[in-house]
Amino acid sequence: MTAQAASTALQLRSELRSDAKLELSLAEVEVPKPGEHEVLVRVEASPINPSDLGLLFGAADMSSASYDGTPERPVVTAEVPKGMMKAMAARVDQALPVGNEGAGVVVAAGASDAAQALLGKTVAILGGAMYAQYRCLPASLCLRVPEGTAPAEAASCFVNPLTALGMLGTMRLEGHSGLVHTAAASNLGQMLVKLCAQDGVPLVNIVRRDEHVDVLRGLGAKQVCNSSASSFRKDLTQALAETGATLGFDATGGGELAGQILTCMEIAASRDSKEFSRYGSTIHKQVYIYGGLDRSATKLERNFGMAWGIGGWLLPHFLQRIGLDESQKLRERVAAEIKTTFASHYTREVSLAEALTRDAISVYGRQRTGEKFLINPNKGV
Repeated sequence: MTAQAASTALQLRSELRSDAKLELSLAEVEVPKPGEHEVLVRVEASPINPSDLGLLFGAADMSSASYDGTPERPVVTAEVPKGMMKAMAARVDQALPVGNEGAGVVVAAGASDAAQALLGKTVAILGGAMYAQYRCLPASLCLRVPEGTAPAEAASCFVNPLTALGMLGTMRLEGHSGLVHTAAASNLGQMLVKLCAQDGVPLVNIVRRDEHVDVLRGLGAKQVCNSSASSFRKDLTQALAETGATLGFDATGGGELAGQILTCMEIAASRDSKEFSRYGSTIHKQVYIYGGLDRSATKLERNFGMAWGIGGWLLPHFLQRIGLDESQKLRERVAAEIKTTFASHYTREVSLAEALTRDAISVYGRQRTGEKFLINPNKGV
């Protein structure tokens, strides 16, 4: 194995203290030496996904945040509503590392053939604790990307691409033939547009702004509905009738949108019915909630018959459902198409310290479409 130059490095941590305060800071940690089957990766790119914010911010009210420390070692402190502390009890007084996925270059490797084969290569990782300058982990957890792929291009190899593929996989496993997707102008949504076009799957995209409609139309999306438009229900029903989509994935979670999708699915399914049934159509309609952009209660107006379902969906559960061999095939497809179908776009690259500034948190903390940040833990080093 080769020896890394640094003996210590920085890692971003989130701690929910027992005094009902959240503290974000940079910890100096020892850089480990990889074991026989491990590699050491110099992390050069890690995205801030909505799923990362759950651990990063917890239940804290970030509008109450104070910003202290130094520019090199910032410390962010925010209030946590007392009523939320009980639900977060399992993480109290633990400084937890953050960052689900990322990419970098293998700078040291154990003695095994699998580890040595990755030395000097750019790899993508889904291993947690990625907001750090170095990450040591088993070589089997690394996805080698094609030569010429930069870490920034490979940083989002897992969460969004595999979620998009998982949506299609769920559709096929459960016998549906088309999809509905909300927050559809996101990086994930744009991947899904390209993926469905490739695989010939009808897709209904739901966005919230006219400019998002234009973005998806530019990618070739045929069905795009603006939930802010007065004609939204009519537009959505027509799109569902044309596509036959009966499976929805909702990134918002709260509010009325999931129920509106089920209602419009029922109207579309009943359009050609010759007989009245007080139980509605017999076509099963399903909406899965996979995100929480809207933290309010999910509201359902029960006007969509009796053949319906609503539930939660998580990528790890889907991957477990299909097994290791099928999961690996999906990863290989992502690696092969990382610059095309599964390309991600970022609005800003920040260092670990810059990620903890008021300016940065005020932007990526809003989780707005088109404002995706990429952390480069070794920026400027």
